[in-house]
Amino acid sequence: MVDDNLTPSECAVLIVLMAEAREISNPELKDRYGTDLSGKSREKLNRLRLVSSRKVERGAYAHQLDDKGWVRVHEELNFDSPRARALGAALTALHGNLRDRVLNGRTFGEMFARRNGSVDLGSRIRSAYASLVREPRGWVSFTRLRRELADVPRHELDEALRQLSRADDVNIIPESNQKTLTDEDRQAALRIGGQDKHLLAIGVR
Repeated sequence: MVDDNLTPSECAVLIVLMAEAREISNPELKDRYGTDLSGKSREKLNRLRLVSSRKVERGAYAHQLDDKGWVRVHEELNFDSPRARALGAALTALHGNLRDRVLNGRTFGEMFARRNGSVDLGSRIRSAYASLVREPRGWVSFTRLRRELADVPRHELDEALRQLSRADDVNIIPESNQKTLTDEDRQAALRIGGQDKHLLAIGVR
């Protein structure tokens, strides 16, 4: 188990945010699940960069899994609550079986990003990036990213990437040493502002 001292309730919140695969506010969390993320737990998950939070309408916080959060939910989580051992055991069994049997090479981001037959490509891109990156906020080539998302039509992925590029935690740049680019790299490039971009990094630097 990762040594980040997450409580069972914090682990449960990660599961809820994983299943929602989108930004969800505290009022909606309360209405749908009878819980929210606030106080020290919110600060802790934000500090660990497992969850990103921001204030929305009427000062309420809204939350979504951060890149490290998508990676973390693929690892062992602690649901061992003394006051709800049966529920904790059920969550442990379900999470373990999802990790070991259901995914079959996919990520949780791909699994849960589907809503009414459509796909939240922003979440899929973030999840694919998290599975490819070798260090926090490292660079991933569009060649590797497109291979990971090969089922997505080119024009849809390009548009989703252009929208994602406007996010504060996203950086998209051209390869500085153009001589290292292969034909596949050039074909995979994303055209933004009249310039070909080849590399993606996600995360606040």
